[in-house]
Amino acid sequence: MTCCTPASTTISADAFRPSDPFVEEFRLVSRSIGEGILQTEISVPSIHCGGCINKIERGLAKLDGVQNVRVNLSNKRLTIRWSDRGTPPDAIGALKQLGYDGHLFDPTEAAKPDGELPRMLRALAVAAFASMNIMSLSVSVWAGAEGSTRNILHWICASIALPALLYSGRVFYQSAWRALRHGQTNMDVPISIGIAAAFALSLYDTYHGYEHAYFDAATSLVFFLLIGRTLDYVMRERTRTAVKGLAQLSPRGAMTINTDGEYAYLPLKEIRQGTRLLITAGERVPVDCEVERGISDIDFSLVTGESTPRQVESGAALQAGTLNITGSLVVVATAVADDSFLADMIRLMEAAESGKSVYRRLADRASRLYAPAVHLTSLLSFAGWMIFQGDMHQAATVAIAVLIITCPCALGLAVPMVQVMAARRLFESRVMVKDGSALERLNEIDTVVFDKTGTLTLGQMQVTNIDEIDPRALSMAVELASHSRHPSAQAIHLAAPHAAGHSALHFDQVQEFPGLGLEGISQGKVYRLGRASFALRDDGGQIPAETVFSCDGRKLASFIFSDRIRPGAHCLIKKLRKAGIAMEIVSGDSEPAVREIADQLGIPNYTPGILPGGKLERIRMLTRQGRKVLMVGDGLNDAPALVAAHVSMAPATAADVGRNNADFVFLQESLETVFLAYRVSRDAGKLIGQNFIIAIGYNVVALPVAILGHATPFVAAIAMSLSSIVVVANALRLKGEPMQGKTKQPSFKLRLGRLAK
Repeated sequence: MTCCTPASTTISADAFRPSDPFVEEFRLVSRSIGEGILQTEISVPSIHCGGCINKIERGLAKLDGVQNVRVNLSNKRLTIRWSDRGTPPDAIGALKQLGYDGHLFDPTEAAKPDGELPRMLRALAVAAFASMNIMSLSVSVWAGAEGSTRNILHWICASIALPALLYSGRVFYQSAWRALRHGQTNMDVPISIGIAAAFALSLYDTYHGYEHAYFDAATSLVFFLLIGRTLDYVMRERTRTAVKGLAQLSPRGAMTINTDGEYAYLPLKEIRQGTRLLITAGERVPVDCEVERGISDIDFSLVTGESTPRQVESGAALQAGTLNITGSLVVVATAVADDSFLADMIRLMEAAESGKSVYRRLADRASRLYAPAVHLTSLLSFAGWMIFQGDMHQAATVAIAVLIITCPCALGLAVPMVQVMAARRLFESRVMVKDGSALERLNEIDTVVFDKTGTLTLGQMQVTNIDEIDPRALSMAVELASHSRHPSAQAIHLAAPHAAGHSALHFDQVQEFPGLGLEGISQGKVYRLGRASFALRDDGGQIPAETVFSCDGRKLASFIFSDRIRPGAHCLIKKLRKAGIAMEIVSGDSEPAVREIADQLGIPNYTPGILPGGKLERIRMLTRQGRKVLMVGDGLNDAPALVAAHVSMAPATAADVGRNNADFVFLQESLETVFLAYRVSRDAGKLIGQNFIIAIGYNVVALPVAILGHATPFVAAIAMSLSSIVVVANALRLKGEPMQGKTKQPSFKLRLGRLAK
């Protein structure tokens, strides 16, 4: 339901001066995201609608040092980013002044059941029992019962309605009271007033012997509103359950190896970068790490979607959450738990519902105006009937009907329910959505720009001329390549995994130049591995377009690679072409390599040998031409283009910076998921449009009927509640799409459940 209205929200100066113990605790639970910015998560159990989100985000954004505030309604949690240059903002105090109780998020509480669904179901059952019995008793009144019989039936209905309304309607009363106590209003205020007014008018009519009473209207209103709210909660809880399933894949701790070779068990939060860990067969990898020694089969299905285990050995990178199957491994942690691949995936899933799309901003803006508009319309209806008829009883009846029938619950559910369903459908297809607005932007695209290596291809490059390279030069190149995660460097390292250990060359300093290559300094000499134009001394001659290893600009070795096209690429290109979407490849690779992939996929437009700045400029040029660009890429050199594009997507195997800058992350190897995400976003846009038509059309029709006195409070309650249920039911129509050429497999959610066991 929506929607809180943050009219003239003010936060006192006291909210800017947190106490010393709070400062230490606030810093302790915060994580650095770079550039002097810290991120903190706060649980806010009392939020329940889009208006709450808007009020909290607007209120906390006013605090000193706050860079960004995002609220997630599904997990009832807010994420605040703030500058680490001064005292942390007193977000907890600010929340209290806004009317919400909050506390620093404890990861262990996410695994505990919140008990909200059983409470809602009990309230729903009580409301259903009361409304059905009252309506059955009302049948006798409608059939013509008169006098004392009618009065007795009304008093029986009152005795049933009062406890039911107090118990089942408390969720609305508590929310309304919190808003009114802090000088605010929300959509639960007119709902609460409507329930109370309908009951009070019915009690008055019963006492004075009137023919009709509206106890059935009050209880039916609560019953149908609870149906809508319960459906909303259930759909959000399903998304949260998926997040919990993914979180369960992370172990509580790991066995560490200290410098003396002694073993000690450490909790997950205490594992630091550089810590040596022992991972035995059957254990899950706790944090992102690199294999130091040992050989084992690893289940990478969480990362790639492929169930076939892959053998790893020294130098291989492992992601948190993957499963060690056969042998023991000694690994070195490359990231703390909060910065691991698994943590990134969980954050992406939790962020799917956030983000202010145009539709959501429209709904929020309308909802902010709606609460006072509802009260004013009801008041004017009362005044109009008093002026023209002078019958206070009839005027009050019409005013109550208007108050009930115009509550914009359907409008408040129109956008978030579709976004929750879309995020769930995409999650089931192994696509993570970074924010809800990305779904809307994806629906608008007319051009797709692909990176090549690691995107159109798997990035699993192989050196094909390894036997032609001098062993000494190879060992030095492998040593330098071990400092990079670029696919070409990884291929060189994997081509001769034992060569690095036998190299007498050790680099004092290594620097990676995105899109160019690696530079290492040893004994005063400069070694480079990468583009020929980067590695070789330009003496005015023709520089070959190949990957070379050099010393002080002199070529020591050259490498020839082959790559494999990513599964589903051909099918994706075919579907995009059928949808009328333009495509092109923008890659830093050589012209022959890019041309080969473009010819195989049938993409006529491609630009080879382009640097990261060139990719960014290409995206900007297309944008200036009025194109809506989807950038699909991975790696360090794609990050600027991913940010500049209208919407962006990256595979889960992308570098951290690529995943962090992309709007969508797909976990499957198949590129068909790109079109699936586009199709889901397109269908979600249609459903949101339909929901707006339903919500607005309902009010256009219902409001005049209520003002003219043709709708009793009972009819108003049924009509308003049914409009909300129709909107929710329409959102449930959003479907996923099975991918072509794939055998039917268990869903990702089922696989997560099995993995968690």
